[in-house]
Amino acid sequence: MSTTAVSARSGPALYHPTVARLTYRALLGRRRALILAALPALLLLISVAVRVLSGADDATADGVLGGFALATMVPLIGVIAGTGAIGPEIDDGSVVYLLAKPVKRPTIIFTKLVVAIGVSVTFSALPTLVAGFVLNGNSQGLAVAYAAAAAVASVAYSAIFLLLGTVTRHAVVAGLVYALVWESVFGNLVAGARTLSVQQWSLAVAQKIAEHDTITSDVGLPLAVVLLVGVTVTATWYAGRKLRALTLSGEE
Repeated sequence: MSTTAVSARSGPALYHPTVARLTYRALLGRRRALILAALPALLLLISVAVRVLSGADDATADGVLGGFALATMVPLIGVIAGTGAIGPEIDDGSVVYLLAKPVKRPTIIFTKLVVAIGVSVTFSALPTLVAGFVLNGNSQGLAVAYAAAAAVASVAYSAIFLLLGTVTRHAVVAGLVYALVWESVFGNLVAGARTLSVQQWSLAVAQKIAEHDTITSDVGLPLAVVLLVGVTVTATWYAGRKLRALTLSGEE
């Protein structure tokens, strides 16, 4: 029995390898890869310098991992990966070639989301884990806790910023405003806004994993999980709907 026949009987696939390959190639091109690698490199450089100058200290490690890695690096990488997975194709009109292929548009969105998540986790969660071990050897479970928080935050950020890439030609600017203004400023300073902060949701995960009360979140873990899943699913669904609304001319 042919592969085509098997696919036809098993129903439409959610993941398309060709779309994934093209998306990886776009995200990991020389220029974008350098941008993606810059922040993790800076985190590791800071971590080494702090360890050499101050030694292993839990409070310092918590400040670097929470204040720089989770609050700044993770959302910025999410902006680059999420918007870069589809935004440039819509901006330059090349998306019409993709839309002309016999691939369902929700499949395109889901595939691009998987790629964006993979890139985001690789360039944020893994460096956070390494930085945590450099800073204090995973004392109090901080390295693992913050790496897990970075991973779950990467999933939500990827979905949010992928959606922005489908709804506006200024997705990068909108993403930076969200990441730097809402998450970093309002999310930390305005109590009511913290409930709607991906950073706070991911901190709830980190708080559960950490072996000491050095990590705190304003959102309880059950609510955080519901919000993380809800935002990811809703953003992905709406992005698929917006892409379905595009005509082959690139206009809605």
